[in-house]
Amino acid sequence: MNSIEKIIAKQLLEIKAVTLNVEEPYTWASGWKSPIYCDNRKILSYPKARTLVSKSLARLVEQNYSKVDVIAGVATGAIAWGVLVAQLLDKPFVYIRPKAKEHGTGARIEGELPQNANVVVVEDLISTGQSSLSAAECLSAAGANVLGMVAIFSYNFNKSRRSFEYSNLELRTLSNYETLIQEAVDCKYIQDKDLETLQDWRFRPDTWRQE
Repeated sequence: MNSIEKIIAKQLLEIKAVTLNVEEPYTWASGWKSPIYCDNRKILSYPKARTLVSKSLARLVEQNYSKVDVIAGVATGAIAWGVLVAQLLDKPFVYIRPKAKEHGTGARIEGELPQNANVVVVEDLISTGQSSLSAAECLSAAGANVLGMVAIFSYNFNKSRRSFEYSNLELRTLSNYETLIQEAVDCKYIQDKDLETLQDWRFRPDTWRQE
């Protein structure tokens, strides 16, 4: 793991943007039971962490997608992050709704997207990846050239990795589940005995504790 992955993981744990509870798991909107909950919106309330994450995302774009024309954020969690990155890079910004709005123009993409623009998509969190990939497909259908996607954190589920590979969309993240769990052990946020449970969940999140 590289240093930025560890730094971001430590920051997420310190401000409780990520919380871990093996004994009393969380229930996600999907109904999945989980010993981890990630809420990257919380980072926005902490100026030091917000600056670290936004500059790190912008650096990720600069280093890997030098030909980017437009930054796109995925609604709603990544709108703020996309705006911050676009501002740092002095690029136009658009965002993608989960579905077309039912009034006005009926648009799904908000903002000005030039035809054939090179776009990098910004996400806050990658779980299954379906909403992220849907946003990228929407941009492609509108005539954009999607260069890749950057995100703050990924659970690194096998399903999401396969989906991104199948869609031929490059994903780069600041940190990930494996790095965060190791950091949680190193910093005593969790005990060594919880590691097996956390690793078990990562490989079967859809059925964990639901048998």
